[in-house]
Order: sequence, then structure tokens, then C-alpha cells
Amino acid sequence: MSSMREYHFTSGYSTFRETPKEERPRERLERLGAEAMRDDELLMMLIGSGNSSRPVDEIAKDLLAKLDSSPELKREEIMLIPGIGKAKAAVIEAALELGRRRVRGKGRTITCPKDIYLEVRHFATRSQESLIVIALNGAHEVTGTIVATVGLLNRTIVHPREVFAEPIKNRAAAIAIAHNHPSGNIEPSQDDKDVTQRIVRCGEILGIKVLDHIVFSNEKYYSFLEHGLM
Repeated sequence: MSSMREYHFTSGYSTFRETPKEERPRERLERLGAEAMRDDELLMMLIGSGNSSRPVDEIAKDLLAKLDSSPELKREEIMLIPGIGKAKAAVIEAALELGRRRVRGKGRTITCPKDIYLEVRHFATRSQESLIVIALNGAHEVTGTIVATVGLLNRTIVHPREVFAEPIKNRAAAIAIAHNHPSGNIEPSQDDKDVTQRIVRCGEILGIKVLDHIVFSNEKYYSFLEHGLM
């Protein structure tokens, strides 16, 4: 988004209200696609509308300026912009976080257990245990992330076919696995250890290396590799 400071676009209309309907963001998106939209127009789509004192384009420009200086903008900071209330700020924060996750999830290299944790930490708030599989290419770059199973990890619930189906389809060279403990206690259970060994053995047969298994909460993680269990 910093490029907006270098290449400033002006529509030729002094206010949003003067802009012909066909040149407004929603109509431009329908006609040209999202990739043709300016950053401020995309933000206008998220904001939706202005209010009696501020048109939506002014609000969007203020928001874009804040994002240029602070990409990790939080809801409380977004709400400081005149014209953005609690509900709109929540939508904007959610959209920004989703975008960050998707960008982060492709091409990022896994070099240590902490990298795995950063990829999956947003699953920590789930009320049930979820087994997450991160597929990696030969350079250990992330090529995809899936939730393989939901529920307590044991031999009945976790089957290797769920773990390896997508990595095989996408010709992954390696995988990392992780699961959350809703209780906050990250110490692995005996079932966790048994399931891990089973998955590692299957990976060896398939030629897909299992780099690590981490158990995590919202604030910390336990790495099987770091504890000599891999």
C-alpha cells in the first residue's frame, strides 16, 4: 500500500457525491474486477458508506494514510478515524487480518518451530482440538495449510489419509503438523505422541518428511523436534 504515496491517483471529481455512478467503486469493481481497483477504492468497499458529515472517500483516504504508517492497525486505532464506528472497524480489522494470513501462508519458509507456530497461531482460539497440516515444497516454503481433523487426537480420529491427502495431491516434499490445546496446557498427551509416530512412519513410506509437530495455545507452543521426540 505504500505505493499509493508515490503514485497518487485523482479521479477528476472533487467529491465522492459528484462522481458519476459508473465510476464509483462498486460499479468499477463489477466492470473491471478487484485487481483494477485502487487501494482507497477497496477500502471504500469495506467501509460501505460515509455519514452526514464525512463522505466515504474521505474516510477511506484517512484509513489508507494510517495503514501506510502502521500496517498492523488494530480495531481501536481504526475507530479513531472520524466516520468509522465499532461495527465497521471490526469488519475492516477482520479483512486486514485475513489478507495478512493469506499472504503470509504462501511462500513463507519454515526454518524453525517458531515459524510453524506463527503459521497456525490463529487456530488457538478454537474450542476443539484441530490438527493442522502445513504442506511444504523442497525449499520448505509453505504451499498450503489445511485442517485435517477436528476432535481429540487419537488413532480413531486421526487417519494418515486425512493428513497426507492434500500434500500428495500438491506434490509436497515435506509437511509440518500442529494442533491446538484449548485448555492452554501444551504438554502433549500419550495419544499425541502415538499419533505423531504413526504419521512420521507413514511419511517415510510416502517419501514426505514430517519436519515437526507442535502443540500450541494462544501464547506458547511445544515442539516435538525441540524435545527430541521426532
